[in-house]
Amino acid sequence: MKNLTATLCLTIAVLLGSAGMSWSADFPKGLTAYQSWDYATALREWTPLAEQGDADAQYNLGFMYRNGEGVPQDYETALKWYRLAAEQGNTDAQFNLGLMYYLGQGGLPDYKTAAKWYRLAAEQGYANAQLFLSGMYLQGRGVLRDYVYAHMWGNLASSNGSEQAGQLRDRIANKMTPSQLEKAQKLARECVKKKYKGCGRNKPSWWKFW
Repeated sequence: MKNLTATLCLTIAVLLGSAGMSWSADFPKGLTAYQSWDYATALREWTPLAEQGDADAQYNLGFMYRNGEGVPQDYETALKWYRLAAEQGNTDAQFNLGLMYYLGQGGLPDYKTAAKWYRLAAEQGYANAQLFLSGMYLQGRGVLRDYVYAHMWGNLASSNGSEQAGQLRDRIANKMTPSQLEKAQKLARECVKKKYKGCGRNKPSWWKFW
């Protein structure tokens, strides 16, 4: 359990800016400045873009405020920018927003809200979010404890390249009955067919409180 908690509390390093997004001319200038540790220039380039609704710039500002890069560390401002990007479907922002709520950065821990944002990223195939959502189902934090859905999300995360998820999935399998394991594997296959949308929203097939 300690190892799982450590895994869940681990801050995942993510690349600044989501791949495949179209950037304005000023975004690369900010990225080049950031990579050169010129945080003042990065902030100057990204802030107007973020205020205009650019999700990548919003995410990057959230990242900088959360980590105190070029600005005093400010969780409330980080949450603001992450949320704006997350609401536009930015998976990095959704995951990091979930992580901040899980850790209680900017307030008390809020596992239910953390699970909400993890799920939104998980439904876009984001492996780390699927991994953390698996842990939430295993622990019963923010969701009802359910080994079937814990295994399902861990299995999906593993298939998307998370080595930690494969290890977690196998640990969960040791706690399950053959029928539970069969159902979890079936749900994972169905979830892939649905492109991860609407997975794990049903009433748990098996759960109990600690």
